Amino acid sequence: MTIDLLAGAESQTPWAEPAGYWTAMTDAVSGVSGPVAALNLAALRYNALDLVVRSGGVPIRVASKSVRVRKVIEATLAVPGYHGILAFTLPEALWLAEMHNDVVLGYPSVDRAALAALGGDEQAASRVTLMVDDIAQLDLIDAVAPPAGREELRVAIDADASWRAPGLGHIGVRRSPVRQPGEVANLARAITARAGFRLVGLMMYEAQIAGQGDATGSGDGAIRWMQRRSGQELLGRRAAIVGALRDIAPLEFVNGGGTGSLELTASDLAVTELTAGSGLLAGHLFDGYRAFDPAPAAAFALEVVRKPLPDIVTVLGGGWIASGPPVASRQPLPVWPAGLKTLRREGAGEVQTPLQGESARALRVGDRVWFRHSKSGELAERVDRYHLVDGDRVVGDAPTYRGEGKAFL
Repeated sequence: MTIDLLAGAESQTPWAEPAGYWTAMTDAVSGVSGPVAALNLAALRYNALDLVVRSGGVPIRVASKSVRVRKVIEATLAVPGYHGILAFTLPEALWLAEMHNDVVLGYPSVDRAALAALGGDEQAASRVTLMVDDIAQLDLIDAVAPPAGREELRVAIDADASWRAPGLGHIGVRRSPVRQPGEVANLARAITARAGFRLVGLMMYEAQIAGQGDATGSGDGAIRWMQRRSGQELLGRRAAIVGALRDIAPLEFVNGGGTGSLELTASDLAVTELTAGSGLLAGHLFDGYRAFDPAPAAAFALEVVRKPLPDIVTVLGGGWIASGPPVASRQPLPVWPAGLKTLRREGAGEVQTPLQGESARALRVGDRVWFRHSKSGELAERVDRYHLVDGDRVVGDAPTYRGEGKAFL
């Protein structure tokens, strides 16, 4: 089945009434055995269009790591307002570039086999943009595929967008070693001076804004203060970096932002495109933002296999923990029936997951419990397909990368 995110783009929001929404999802997959992952098409459509509204007319590049389902990536790119893919590994980028002509690698790669393949493929070299932040990465590429014997390679610079807060230090993720305009310009000059490379873009990802919820109920005031100050600092620094680079090379794109910062990043006149992906499937990490309220498009259901106590049920599986710090927010979240929680001493288990709550009393062996994964794309590493749900019916399926026989990391 081809997913059409523009067909039937009505304003209905069935997820606003959880009992009806999750009951319909349960009915839809009642004939499917075992653990089941599902994509609700109405919710996916709502999220895709809402991201476009939030972007304010700035094009959105789809972050593939937050999806990992080709059908969903392709359906999203068919929506006006989206263009191009931000991939997470070079083998993945090469695979996607067989069908797509604009794939930017979001992270540096030292995959020697993939670099050799890229350098020897004229079409791929014209479609894939490598990400660099260090001359050592260029040295490795040249050692694998000397410039005299390969295609010219497109590269973009990843500049650090974290905030060095006075008195507080580094706030944000640890990414690029270059952050000041002079440092980025020096790297740009080194790239343009080397044979076999063409500098085409800049990326700056403000994770401390895009990836940090500001309505979680825990320290929200401090987070909002940090994000305001960080945003102000980044506005000036990014403009200065872009100004310096445009004197060195004609940039095709300046990429910034993420699902959590679309409005802020779109307001930066130095930025020509945004990136988003998590907002499509909406892992539960993205519930805690003031600016938007995504629909729970992706979810998975596990079956009750036993009842240790009247108010405890045990489902088979469940230990699908998301990457990041080992904290509760990285666990899958039981969402239906309402009121179930994992046990503090067990959490979500590799083989079984006990869940406690008053609603467990009504559950029987064979019933299903719905969960939402913490980080949107990582659920696809656990299942081979998503069942596509329209109302209370499964209308098709969409293989994940895993279902297509791909394991990129």
